[in-house]
Amino acid sequence: MHRFANPARFLRLSRAIQPWILAVTVPCLLAGLYLGLVESPIDYQQKDTVRIMYVHVPAAWMAMFGYSSLAIASAIGLIWKHPLADLAGKAAAPIGAGFTIIALATGSLWGKPTWGTWWVWDARLTSVVVLLFLYLGYMALWNAFEQPQRAARAASILALVGIVNLPIIKFSVDWWNTLHQPASISRIGTPAIDPAMLRPLLLMGVAYLGLFLLLLLLRMRVELAERRVMALQLARSRDGEPS
Repeated sequence: MHRFANPARFLRLSRAIQPWILAVTVPCLLAGLYLGLVESPIDYQQKDTVRIMYVHVPAAWMAMFGYSSLAIASAIGLIWKHPLADLAGKAAAPIGAGFTIIALATGSLWGKPTWGTWWVWDARLTSVVVLLFLYLGYMALWNAFEQPQRAARAASILALVGIVNLPIIKFSVDWWNTLHQPASISRIGTPAIDPAMLRPLLLMGVAYLGLFLLLLLLRMRVELAERRVMALQLARSRDGEPS
């Protein structure tokens, strides 16, 4: 991993892989939206409301994936002192928070016609709200310290403590009585979902993953550029000081 600790090497690698990620993301997104919103069958109970699933479910996946990535980056930064790991976690946090907000908003839109209410404080929904606050807390800690090293350490500790929330989100529908439907894709054996619905759902999942990676690389490049500008400004200010 330390091979990519050099910012110049990372920037070259990111520029090389971004077009490939984009080439996969855009077709998957277009195909997933078309198959999900036009070609997929309606649910016999939820009717066309079920189409919210193609936006909501991948967003929920990416909310958890984003926090997992953030926690892994935090662990690498704390243990191995990888120079870009803390930067990767900082860059991933707003993206994961955005997907979490999308998941909560679309889940509320889905819940109103399905459950008859915009919101219920069941285990799955509450744990996802906790996930959003963990993202917000992580970002707040980055801005609470003037020294980047102290900010990174405090934020990383919170990220690692908060990872206990991920299995709660995943298994809450199995551990507690909840209105949220149980897993229908990751179950052992055949997924309990029609292939005509599964295909666009998986395509949207790939598209969301590609979008996450693209935004992550772009944000990391912006962070590196900002740090370089700050370093140049600091060097100029030192050069201008009287000897």
